[in-house]
Amino acid sequence: QVQLVESGGGLVQAGGSLRLSCAASGGTFTRYTMGWFRQAPGKEREFVAAISWIATSTRYADSVKGRFTISRDNAKNTLFLQMNSLKPEDSAVYYCAASSSAVVRTTGYDYWGQGTQVTVSS
Repeated sequence: QVQLVESGGGLVQAGGSLRLSCAASGGTFTRYTMGWFRQAPGKEREFVAAISWIATSTRYADSVKGRFTISRDNAKNTLFLQMNSLKPEDSAVYYCAASSSAVVRTTGYDYWGQGTQVTVSS
């Protein structure tokens, strides 16, 4: 079973950038498709981005395409989310997640972190 710990959240002004990290332990990191999700107050959790086992394939929600970049460092068992041109509507708790499926999917993740808060001020 893999454990996931997010970091890097914080308060940033609109137009700014943040880089989220997710440290994985307890499993073989390269066997997991990894994803980022977010949940704003009063809203359902939504898919943000995902990346395949060896980073050959990525997938993004339309709302973040061109602004966010997902990446992974398999040697360090770490997942990243570079967020640029942030908007107030990007404010949410961001979660990383791991899926044992080889498919770069938007649902069906097996393991979740505790989340990190991102707040974008206008």
